[in-house]
Amino acid sequence: MIDVTIQNFESEVIEASLQQPVLVDFWATWCGPCKVIGPILEKLEADYAGRFKLVKIDSDQEQQLAAAFGIRSIPTVILLMNGQPVDGFMGAMPEGQIRQFLDKHLPPAGEEPEEEVLAEEPAAAADPASQLEKLQHAVATDPANDDACFEYVKALLAAGRSDDAKVAFAPVIAKAPAVRRLDALQRWMNALDAKGQPSDFDAKIAANKRDFDARFGRTQALMARQRWTDAMDELLEILMRDKAWKEDLARKTYIAILEIIEPPKPKVADGQIPPDDPVVATYRRRLSSVVLS
Repeated sequence: MIDVTIQNFESEVIEASLQQPVLVDFWATWCGPCKVIGPILEKLEADYAGRFKLVKIDSDQEQQLAAAFGIRSIPTVILLMNGQPVDGFMGAMPEGQIRQFLDKHLPPAGEEPEEEVLAEEPAAAADPASQLEKLQHAVATDPANDDACFEYVKALLAAGRSDDAKVAFAPVIAKAPAVRRLDALQRWMNALDAKGQPSDFDAKIAANKRDFDARFGRTQALMARQRWTDAMDELLEILMRDKAWKEDLARKTYIAILEIIEPPKPKVADGQIPPDDPVVATYRRRLSSVVLS
């Protein structure tokens, strides 16, 4: 268990979560339920033997961090993976329920690499048509598999088949607001439906650097052309000036782009850590730096 402050947050939480899941416990010295759940979390960290890392943040002493995570009551526990919050809960839940929460997200202990799948992946990747067929089959076999749907619709959009993507996305569109990966696809499709070239917004931005509507219009034009890093750079310009603009629209769109561009993690031998995509890792750090500044 590690006590985290604004000074070590980047290394102990964001960067650490790129290597293993990080469980963040927001607490305070005066909080009775915090004293109940704290020892339980520490016990579980030992029981899970490295499957996640536990850190604690004193919400009174680190109010900037608490505000960044939107903490409204304590204890609040948030799980981060790959630099992003993926789930959380409030209150002093019993150990059994916390185990269920962890098991929902953490890879099983001693999970064996899927060597046969790994051997097939290069051939599929070399043939986009075969890859699309494989993804389509995965969705047809398991329509409730959101990850399969995400990969299939993403592949269709990347191939410029937006109409086919919308048809494939229709069965899960109602789930999009609650499922981050599906929400990312919805934002990509919204960008494709928006009109204009990136250059159409240059004059407005030059005249007023705080014309956030113009900056977001340019962002969508860049997203439609799959110029992802340029789009994130534009969103950072908004975030540096107004983090809360239009109910956090810039940050949510930035996170959606990270979700879209992050490549699937390669299968590796047990005990090894798959390498992080350098572009994704860099832009996660840039987002964290701006949001917490």
